[in-house]
Amino acid sequence: MTLISDNPITLCTPSRVLCADGARQRIAPLCKSLGWRQALVVTDHWFQQNSPPLAELIAALQAQGITVRVFDGGEPDPSTTLADQATAWVREQGALPDHVIAWGGGSNIDLAKALCVTIPCGRPVSELVGHTDWPAPPLPLVAVPTTAGTGSEITPGAILVQPGSATKVALMANALRPAVAVIDPELTWSCPPRVTADAGLDALTHAIESWLTQDAAVFDNGDDADPGYSGRNEVTVLFARHATALAFSHLVTAFEQPRDRVARNAMARASLYAAMSYATAGLNAVHGLAYALAGLTHASHGSTNAVMLPYVMDALVEVRRGEMADIARLAGAQGDDPAALARQAPVLTRALVQRLGLAGDLVTFGVTEAQLPQLIADGLSVTRLAKAWPGASVDEDYTRIVRHAYLGKLSGETRQ
Repeated sequence: MTLISDNPITLCTPSRVLCADGARQRIAPLCKSLGWRQALVVTDHWFQQNSPPLAELIAALQAQGITVRVFDGGEPDPSTTLADQATAWVREQGALPDHVIAWGGGSNIDLAKALCVTIPCGRPVSELVGHTDWPAPPLPLVAVPTTAGTGSEITPGAILVQPGSATKVALMANALRPAVAVIDPELTWSCPPRVTADAGLDALTHAIESWLTQDAAVFDNGDDADPGYSGRNEVTVLFARHATALAFSHLVTAFEQPRDRVARNAMARASLYAAMSYATAGLNAVHGLAYALAGLTHASHGSTNAVMLPYVMDALVEVRRGEMADIARLAGAQGDDPAALARQAPVLTRALVQRLGLAGDLVTFGVTEAQLPQLIADGLSVTRLAKAWPGASVDEDYTRIVRHAYLGKLSGETRQ
């Protein structure tokens, strides 16, 4: 691909990233070495009751002289209400934690990030959204994902449901990036196939969407001196491309053969590399419309991303022709015509989505035609993502994407 010659390079990551089978065993001694003594573990009921590795971590922390409290009230798509309830519970327990450990999927990690901000000051999270001049610095976070897809262990954002709102809100700042990200592929082995598919397609979405997004040279950072997201650059593209290759090569095997160590390790790395890309480059229409779709249907994040991804890609076949042709090759396409290859990339991506048992269009997803205007409007209302759209007209392109997703229409599809 060709980027603008003066495209600035930025890369923001956690200060420590550990990725290996068994990496979780390094957490307790590392926390001790960092001088931390009061841990808050944020997880959910299932992990608290059914995860031997989590029990081993708690025991290891205590053996290192670290006091441990566990909040196990995590929920899918955590709300601002849940964050406020958890904050109140922690502050009622006495001495405040000096670090937080998140264990679970992206929802548990997002909740933990929010608590890192709210626990020190005791303020409702709704008062802290939309700015970064928080009353106190966030607590340091150790993020331990148990799925291969979220990327939240790398990113600067905590995504929460705001009751009464059609879309989600975000706490966003580089100070919210975890101090330590621990990616242990062994923790994903217990994921059922549906979770593996959802998470893996989320990772693929992160990779492709950030690969195709705006260049850093034209990204609108406003007057933010330290933006969480700042557009794609040569470094983020390297991560995105490698993540895309791994996902196309190994996601089906991880889904169909969950004990395949090679596939599980490959998807853990695909998720990590995709996060290393999008956590700096940012995202755009897929996630903006997926958030809106989740508001209508309450479906899983991976599935809402998956159904929108091919149609967003199709809207960019001219704007990002070279990148799209490269994606098609990584998905197994043959040929020398870049234009033809570019149009095959969305078709092959949708084929992967459907092979994993997810909906390939909005009708199959259960969306009615009458809901399309609301879906478009809600997607556009996520302005932090809409402003990063690399196409010519965000309003017109979002409308076309949604209507094509409803019809199941892709420009590269051969119709009989």
